[in-house]
Amino acid sequence: MNAPDRRTLFRWLAGFGGALAAMRASAHHTDSHFDDDSIHHIVYQCNKADNDYFGSILFSAGEILRKYSDDAEIVVSCFGPGLHLLGRNPGFPVAPEHQDRASSLAAYGVAFHACGNTMTSLGWGEEDLLPFSKIVTIGADDIMLLQEKGFAYLAW
Repeated sequence: MNAPDRRTLFRWLAGFGGALAAMRASAHHTDSHFDDDSIHHIVYQCNKADNDYFGSILFSAGEILRKYSDDAEIVVSCFGPGLHLLGRNPGFPVAPEHQDRASSLAAYGVAFHACGNTMTSLGWGEEDLLPFSKIVTIGADDIMLLQEKGFAYLAW
């Protein structure tokens, strides 16, 4: 398959994934599809409002998902400025393709956690988040608790 054909395929898959995410969101389902007995567990820290940074995290999460499929439980924990990735109307200009990619990953079971403390500081409510987001009380606490459950922690 040549490069233009692959790009077309990936665009189609991203669009299809976004449609699946919308269907899942309409059912208000925010938990991942993974079982507690997944072999691999990883939590990504997302705490910067930078489009290159968002792209790197989402690309890495997608690669882990592609390699391990249902054998990996993946969480992206968004807090501080990183919460804008999950905002319906973010205060930072988030590239639409990043929110589309997040939606697609969520459709395949990647969990996106939103820090309640950061939401309070921004004056945001649940309605200000993309529908696949799951609110946690404290983003840093979320990461700590996931690590205590055996999740590998990844940040850059």
